[in-house]
Amino acid sequence: MPNENSAVNSVNTNTKSLKYTLVKHMKIRIVLLTIFLGTGIIFAQDWQTDLTIAKELSEDGNKRIILVFQGSDWCAPCIKLDKKIWSSEEFQNYASDHFVMLLADFPRKKQNMLPVEQKNKNEQLAETYNRNGYFPLVVVMDKDGNLLGQTGYKNISVKEYISLLESFSG
Repeated sequence: MPNENSAVNSVNTNTKSLKYTLVKHMKIRIVLLTIFLGTGIIFAQDWQTDLTIAKELSEDGNKRIILVFQGSDWCAPCIKLDKKIWSSEEFQNYASDHFVMLLADFPRKKQNMLPVEQKNKNEQLAETYNRNGYFPLVVVMDKDGNLLGQTGYKNISVKEYISLLESFSG
């Protein structure tokens, strides 16, 4: 029965070839995903969402706290500030050594809603630091949460924005 054996051998060879191809493609995908995620981690802004943790990090690193009130899915100046300043590699490199970044986001779209606990934390921050509800509002604080200065969106370069934040010294 040579026909039966050759059919079985052909199926086994095709199965091995398919497994090899799948494993090869999987390895390529893993390498690409690792590169993609690694790049994102290198350039990602390290945002805190809890004032207590931000204060601890501020004290440990002798850094000022930058509290940002934003409406990430509805506030056009907030989105511009994020794209132009916060997301820039230049700002992120500088901020990692000089600031603790604290985010208080107030999204409006249902798919972007925050967990209730985070929403409550953000509302408490707003009660203390943004009673008038300005968006975006950038608050510069010392390690104890004392106000040093505040600003908002400015159509200036990253270097100029960093200088503005640095002008609020304590």
